Amino acid sequence: MKRLCILILLGLSFNAAAQTPEEKGLEIAVEADRRDSGFHDSTASMRMLLRNRQGEESTRDIRVKTLEVENDGDKSLTIFDSPADVKGTAFLSFTHKSGPDDQWLYLPALKRVKRIASRNKSGPFMGSEFAYEDLSSQEVEKYTYKYLRDEPYEGMDCFVIERDPVDRYSGYTRQVVWLDKAEYRPQKIVYYDRKNSLLKTLTFADYRQFLDRYWRAHDMFMENHQTGKSTRLTWSHYKFRTGLTDRDFDRNSLKRVR
Repeated sequence: MKRLCILILLGLSFNAAAQTPEEKGLEIAVEADRRDSGFHDSTASMRMLLRNRQGEESTRDIRVKTLEVENDGDKSLTIFDSPADVKGTAFLSFTHKSGPDDQWLYLPALKRVKRIASRNKSGPFMGSEFAYEDLSSQEVEKYTYKYLRDEPYEGMDCFVIERDPVDRYSGYTRQVVWLDKAEYRPQKIVYYDRKNSLLKTLTFADYRQFLDRYWRAHDMFMENHQTGKSTRLTWSHYKFRTGLTDRDFDRNSLKRVR
């Protein structure tokens, strides 16, 4: 028995050593995705704080609805409630595991629904430092991966992996992601632009657990290193398994969203 245990341990050590950085990076991404699967649907409120280079601030109050889709990416609906100049604006996103996502923006001032073209997904969302592509669910298939190192971050042991977007219209060449080893939650993402220059950093804080399984960061801070601007998202009122269906994410009903 002792000899068998030693052989098993040696075999495990050999397999770990034989694993390439690409294989290990993908393995970490798959595990993170597995841990966040099965919530079915959720709703939440969010306050968006925009700050320009001069320190001037403006806020927007937003509602977000999300629906998991079996064998595909999530559907999400983002509705702006204030201030008055953006009230009634709605953004609908159908994320896909492969191929370009489908995204539409309803602008009440124009009373029309605008489709977001694939080549425009790297543009800023409603004046924020988040791009349209940042608002899609981060499906595993959208990237190739490489494990870089283990590294502590904010007192947590983390995996550091690099993920490169598959989409040729992505605004990024690569992203470096810190995920804590305990729960596989993203703690920090560093974005590099098409010239491979440092562009933005997104940090996550105030994680809370729902349904004894699903973790959500209640504070997300995106800093643009090239423009000096930043956007903070503060989340609240999370609810899960509320009974949302595909009907709640119909692009033809965007104009009627309340």
